[in-house]
Amino acid sequence: MTNNPSSQKTSHKAEEESAAAGEEQAVKQEISRKTEKKEKQQSKRREKLSRPRLRIFPIWLRIIVVLIFATAAFIVGLMIGFAVLGDGSPLDALRMETWQHIVDIVNKVD
Repeated sequence: MTNNPSSQKTSHKAEEESAAAGEEQAVKQEISRKTEKKEKQQSKRREKLSRPRLRIFPIWLRIIVVLIFATAAFIVGLMIGFAVLGDGSPLDALRMETWQHIVDIVNKVD
């Protein structure tokens, strides 16, 4: 082996070219991985959009349950308010005579 400066330059250039080619190939692989990942995500989205969602607790039943809970909360609030603020019996808030008396007071009927 001779220590010819031109042969050293040539081998150095070859090493650089092979390193650059390796880097380029790594970049291409990374890009292809990213595109594959994006394609998988898009196919999952398309699949989700194409089939309807099966709901265990249907929307109409949710509305009914919410209305029932709201009514129950209203009644409990009436009973607590009538008993605590009005110093009455909690069950008196549910009697019709109590509400008729309230309506008479609002309408100023003697």
